[in-house]
Amino acid sequence: MPLSPEQIVVFIGPSLPVDDARRVLEADYRPPIRRGDIDALMKAPPRLIGVIDGKFFQSFAISPKELLTALDAGVKVFGSSSMGALRAVELHPYGMIGVGRIFEMYHTEVLTAEDEVALVYDADSGRATSVPLVNIRIALEGAVREQVIRAETERTLLRLIQAVYFPDRTYPMMLRLAEGKVPEGERLALADYIKTRAPDAKRDDALLLLREIKRFAEAG
Repeated sequence: MPLSPEQIVVFIGPSLPVDDARRVLEADYRPPIRRGDIDALMKAPPRLIGVIDGKFFQSFAISPKELLTALDAGVKVFGSSSMGALRAVELHPYGMIGVGRIFEMYHTEVLTAEDEVALVYDADSGRATSVPLVNIRIALEGAVREQVIRAETERTLLRLIQAVYFPDRTYPMMLRLAEGKVPEGERLALADYIKTRAPDAKRDDALLLLREIKRFAEAG
């Protein structure tokens, strides 16, 4: 029998607006996960949990041990995009299901630093006010693939934006830093690429997670 929306809890934040998420999956959507949320949830555990976004610096981050409690209780737990991807890598051997490119990049150790997924967002609207480095990294890869910029320019831009403290990482900041350091034609072409068609890796992975949960939920 398919699971009801009340049996599915998804922790989500700036990676994907809840209204967009509901177009894919009806579920009990909650704010970015923080320490204590799973323990509270286990008083009446759902059947499926999706972890997309989590709090890093505003409060204590969710611990792997807490999520392990849910896995041990037989709850199916999925992770992607941000905190979910990080915890899915750690708990993959214990049954947590990682989804998406960001999870795979951490799982294969292409990425190791947690600040790749860190960003800041407005607490009231949930809107991101910075861009996570992993999104910038994947967007620049796409720009090279489409021959918008050269690989040499990609390396220069990554070096410049990686040196910036994560709350200040934005595309406009990266383009300002690029002035005089990369060819002007490439900088302008990249600005257009970012505005019109650059991928949003966190959003894409969040949507993949919701579709995967929906598939499991429909199978009961």
